[in-house]
Amino acid sequence: MPLTQLTRKGQAYVWDVACEKSFVELKKKLTSAPVLVLPNLNESFVVYCDASKMGLGGVLMQNGQVVAYASRQLKVHERNYPTHDLELAALVFVLKIWRHYLFGSRFEVFSDHKSLKYLFDQKELNMRQRRWLELLKDYDFELSYHPGKANVIADALSRKSLHMSMLMARELELIEQFRDMSLVCEETPNSVKLGMLKLTSGILEEIRGSQKSDLGLVDRLTLINQDVPKIKKGILEEGHRSGLSIHPGATKMYQDLKKLFWWPGMKKEVAEFVYACLICQKSKIEHQKPLGLMQPLNIPEWKWDSISMDFVTGLPNTSKGCDSIWVIIDRLAKSAHFIPMRINYSLQKLAKLYIDEIVKLHGIPLSIVSDMLV
Repeated sequence: MPLTQLTRKGQAYVWDVACEKSFVELKKKLTSAPVLVLPNLNESFVVYCDASKMGLGGVLMQNGQVVAYASRQLKVHERNYPTHDLELAALVFVLKIWRHYLFGSRFEVFSDHKSLKYLFDQKELNMRQRRWLELLKDYDFELSYHPGKANVIADALSRKSLHMSMLMARELELIEQFRDMSLVCEETPNSVKLGMLKLTSGILEEIRGSQKSDLGLVDRLTLINQDVPKIKKGILEEGHRSGLSIHPGATKMYQDLKKLFWWPGMKKEVAEFVYACLICQKSKIEHQKPLGLMQPLNIPEWKWDSISMDFVTGLPNTSKGCDSIWVIIDRLAKSAHFIPMRINYSLQKLAKLYIDEIVKLHGIPLSIVSDMLV
């Protein structure tokens, strides 16, 4: 369940304790010997399938022994399916999964939904059912009714995510409660012990260690050298995103941090850091007037007068060490240049690269459109 959630579109990638447990369990299952038999292609197969409000499941068997299991969670739109369509979706799901075993051979399918037996005789079908019916006609099988109480394995597979999600929700709830109370839990054979948990920050120790040579600094930590972006970033992260700070506003964060730290331009940097926090932008209530409708950009009058740019990052390194692509597009003609680069290029390096690759061909643009804050 946790690993499946990470694959959803738009889901933030957060690797927590539940994901780690699921990953370890998945590795364990993949490396341990399952109780399965090898399929014999000279003998017929038997398929059991079932559906629930949580997922689809199926079992491929031969001579009473399991050849393979299959299950998945329902997609968002599938949760609105009626029961008949869900059971049919389970059948289509297992046939697609085991097509290499079932296509071209005679086999038997068991379902706990009686109406599926009369699917081929129905005259009025919706478009989804007609599409699935075309797929079913590719297979040679006999569909039989199997009571739900007897269809234990497929039924369990279709509902397994329900039990997992209930266990995970309860576990995460307890963890959050302990975290809110600043308690640490120790389990013993006969009891559970709770004690106060002392939270310490590594950033303070890092700063103290780097400033031991300055005898003038005792109680208040002052950053004398401004060329310490790593330490300043750590302070801002600790003051805004740690478990104890809980994303305060710019004023509150600055008032808290200035009790221990100071550097030139600190208040401005704190405000910029808070303004750039995506979690705050998505979650906090907007106290300003609502924004107006989006307005289209003006059409440029000439080629390469106005350009847009973006960066494609996270690519494998080339022989020259490039790992990103700088995409520059003319907004009028839609012609583009793709410039190889490295992710750690400075602004000066990017400016020189732009002059060498673009300005010499098209001149200096009148406007640049980008979603990058540079």
